[in-house]
Amino acid sequence: MPPRRLTAINPLLHVLLGVCTFFLLISSWWMMALPLPSKVFTYRAYPFQLHKNVGMTMVVMLLVMLYGRLVYLRASRAAAVPRPRMPRSAFVQSVLLYGLTLACCLSGYLSSVYSGWATRLWWVVTLPNWGYDNDALNELYSTIHIWTTYALVGIMMIHIGTATYRVFRNDRTVRWMLRL
Repeated sequence: MPPRRLTAINPLLHVLLGVCTFFLLISSWWMMALPLPSKVFTYRAYPFQLHKNVGMTMVVMLLVMLYGRLVYLRASRAAAVPRPRMPRSAFVQSVLLYGLTLACCLSGYLSSVYSGWATRLWWVVTLPNWGYDNDALNELYSTIHIWTTYALVGIMMIHIGTATYRVFRNDRTVRWMLRL
């Protein structure tokens, strides 16, 4: 029997990743509308730090989910436990969701590194600024960040549509995923 302890947290992390992604989408539009920082407008740093912190936390959640999925697959193969076969489209969707989320977070972090602004992880730990102020690299990673975000939104819409279809079809896939 595959281990349930590690995989039991995956549905929760799955939902948290979705909530965090929507939060980052909404907050980014608001952040970009704020006036550029100056001596008068210093409050812009807070939303950007929050955005970066949520993104870095998402990378940790994503790695925990990926580890849980790999442990589950290895254990179920070793125990020869029958499990529903994932359709190819669902597998591609999962790979794209994981890959684009990681690409969004990493490109956002790299854009930040080359912006000249320091990053404090949840206002507790200042991360080493191994980059330098470079407008060309900041612009490159910012562009990658924006386009991977658009692609992620598109895949998320397909993912949510597929999940909704499966719930109404009542084919037990959602129950199996939630381990009910």
